[in-house]
Amino acid sequence: MTVVVDGTTGIDTIQDRVVTPAKQSQPLTLGTAQTTTSGTSIDFTSIPSWVKRITVMLSGVSTNGTSFPQFQLGDSGGVEVSGYLCAATSVAAAAVATANATTGFILNRGDTTSVIHGSIVFTLVDFASNTWTASGNFGLSNSTFLLITSGSKSTSSILDRIRLTTVNGTDTFDAGSVNILYEG
Repeated sequence: MTVVVDGTTGIDTIQDRVVTPAKQSQPLTLGTAQTTTSGTSIDFTSIPSWVKRITVMLSGVSTNGTSFPQFQLGDSGGVEVSGYLCAATSVAAAAVATANATTGFILNRGDTTSVIHGSIVFTLVDFASNTWTASGNFGLSNSTFLLITSGSKSTSSILDRIRLTTVNGTDTFDAGSVNILYEG
C-alpha cells in the first residue's frame, strides 16, 4: 500500500481512503465496553472504513447454554453467516478437541459454566477482496482449558461490523464484558 501525504491528509491510493491527521496521531481507538448480561448477540457497528486491524476482548464472558460462542464479520449488507474458514482447538491437561466451522470463528468450548477471557485479532489481508484473517487465544478462569481459533473470511463489501453470538443463536450471554479496539 502506498500512502501519499500532502502535509495534512494522506490518501490510500489503493482505495482512495482519506487518512486524516487525527487518525495518524491516534492509531488505536477503544470502543465503549459492552456488558454481556443479556441478549443473544453483541454487535459492534460503525467500524470506520480505514480500519485494518480489529481486536475484540472478552472478560468473564459466559452464556446460559452449551452452544459454542462465535465471532462473525459483516458489512453494510449485514452480518455474514457463511463462508468462514475456521479451525478451533480446545486444550486441557488430558484432552484436546478440534473443530472446523463455516458460520463464524468459533470457540469450541462452551457450557453454562465456561467463563471466557482473552482476545481475537482480525487483520485485513487484501483490500480488493475484503479478506480478513482471525487469530484468537482465550482461557477459562473456572477450568484448565485454553481455546485457540484462527481462519479467514472475505466479506462482500468493506467491513463495518463484528458480532459475538453463539452457533445456535439462541443461547444468551449472562455475565462479563466485551470491548473492541481498532486501528488503521
